[in-house]
This record gives sequence, structure tokens and C-alpha cells, in this order.
Amino acid sequence: MANLDDLPIKSITEMSTDEAIEMLRQIRLSRRIPVKKAPKATVKRKAKAIEVKNVDADQAAQLLKILTGG
Repeated sequence: MANLDDLPIKSITEMSTDEAIEMLRQIRLSRRIPVKKAPKATVKRKAKAIEVKNVDADQAAQLLKILTGG
């Protein structure tokens, strides 16, 4: 089983003062830079509805067929 000693990260106590300060500076700097988010997907426009005032029997049958998936 792995433990902390198996990690390839050098301990801060094993670093020189300059190395430790540089590492801490890099960590602080990385926290200040905002993470770029992926742009949101564009919204697709829906087709405009066509207003139909009169529907005959054939059109009603076709609409029913489309709506029921058959």
C-alpha cells in the first residue's frame, strides 16, 4: 500500500530556503489566477410556430401520427 513517503514530492523541510520560498510563491500565484471556464454552448433558436386556423382530417391524421411516433 502506498504512503506519503512514496510520493515523488520533495518535503518543504528538505528544501533550501530559496527553493521553499519559490514553491510557496508559485502556489500563491496559481491561486490568484482565475480558472478559465469553457464557454457555454450557444442556444439554438427554435423554429417559429406556424399558426394554422383550419385543419382538415388528413392534416390531423398526420399530426397525430407524428406525435405518437408511429
